[in-house]
Amino acid sequence: MARDAIWTVPNILTIIRILLTPVFVMAYVSENFNLAWILFAIAGLTDALDGFLARIWNQRTQLGAMLDPLADKALLVTSFICLAVKGWIPPWFMILVVSRDVIIIGGLAVLSFWGVDVRSRIKPIWISKFTTAAQILLVIFVMLQHTFDFNYPTILTAFVWITAVATFLSGLAYVRKGFELFPEEPGEK
Repeated sequence: MARDAIWTVPNILTIIRILLTPVFVMAYVSENFNLAWILFAIAGLTDALDGFLARIWNQRTQLGAMLDPLADKALLVTSFICLAVKGWIPPWFMILVVSRDVIIIGGLAVLSFWGVDVRSRIKPIWISKFTTAAQILLVIFVMLQHTFDFNYPTILTAFVWITAVATFLSGLAYVRKGFELFPEEPGEK
């Protein structure tokens, strides 16, 4: 792959999302919640935009395929840890989100170790895309609630449960897919 093919607009947006994650955390920890939710919203928009642009401009790259889920996981996992530490979301929900991502990443590593070409055999599924969107919207909702001091506990509870079910189902779907791809012997594809 030519070096120019790496520096596509979608890949640059993904890198920006990765770089926004520590800035979001710094804003959050310093309790500058206005800046924190704006940074998170911008990062969430780059997630939607990079995939869209990669498709319409035919700029899909292997680097983008690896960086995009990494950027999503870094941003969302850190966000949910921050929200749980403040007590703004239930700890069990943060544990669910983090555990799902650790299990998926661990499963991909094991499959790769066993010789399975995970990049070509595992594609994002609709429930995973829904889960990511729900998680991003939930973080924005929680941040807005605390920034503007409005309180809708019933909506928050419903939002958490919908997102939790989607998180669990998408994790289950990926685990199932991983077991289907698992070779009988190491190195067998």
